[in-house]
Amino acid sequence: MTLFDYIRATTLAEATDALSHFGADACVLAGGTDLLIEFRRATAKMPKVLIDISRIGGLKGIALEDGFVRLRPLATHTEIFKSLLLRESAPLLSSSASTIGSPQIRNRGTVGGNIMNAAACADTVPPLVALDAEVTLTSKSGERRMKLSDLFLKPYQTKARPDEVLSSISFAKLSLNTKSSFIKLGRRNALSISRLSVAAIIEHDESGVITDARIVPGATFPTWRRVAEAEQLLLGEKPSAELFRAAGHKVSETMIAETGRRWSTEYKELVIAVLVRRALEQCVTNNSQLAVRH
Repeated sequence: MTLFDYIRATTLAEATDALSHFGADACVLAGGTDLLIEFRRATAKMPKVLIDISRIGGLKGIALEDGFVRLRPLATHTEIFKSLLLRESAPLLSSSASTIGSPQIRNRGTVGGNIMNAAACADTVPPLVALDAEVTLTSKSGERRMKLSDLFLKPYQTKARPDEVLSSISFAKLSLNTKSSFIKLGRRNALSISRLSVAAIIEHDESGVITDARIVPGATFPTWRRVAEAEQLLLGEKPSAELFRAAGHKVSETMIAETGRRWSTEYKELVIAVLVRRALEQCVTNNSQLAVRH
């Protein structure tokens, strides 16, 4: 392993000062569950300095402020899964965190790291995009905010500048008439990396008619996004097996139209349609199933 300098920041200001000085020569360490594994690769691009932000108290915590959930980037997957606030206000996010890795990984890995690593299989990103989350990036010169869905350029690459650190994630809590689900497909039931996943949210009125629908697949498009083409099919309708099946097929069609046909398409076009249907069904039945074994 190539030698590098190490800085342990104790405040956000210390971290942004260091990033401002070292820029692209620096790398940020949060939980380290992805970064340290990457460092072991022979082809890894090693930084000149590693900036450890894991001890910054201001980047930890989960809170409700004026109807908005504020999620700090150092919140671990275990904290997200166990948070009563998130189980009530964003259960799909809590569910997604519970499926990540092993207990050791969940205890160490952070939501900020999951976002900024930008891997296509990231489990917390589809729920956060479905929740219309907004992120705050902080540098020495100030803050800038953007929709989480606008943060990503492509897998493993974001729009964050070298001098910026993710400092906050926020979203509106779901209403009582809103149901949500997260479902993932992996090669096994535990310690599984998502091959495909779906986050879904459905809101309905007193008569049961769907008034809002959000569908965000994972590992399906080049970057994460809501599939408006499928969501539109649901609006103004009452839930039914046929309706949810049609939405699943629309997601599959949209995926192929955007990404084209590749070696994996024959498999994905069928499976993503089924996962979307199941995720929507879980919104209606409030089923707690989280994963499907392949």
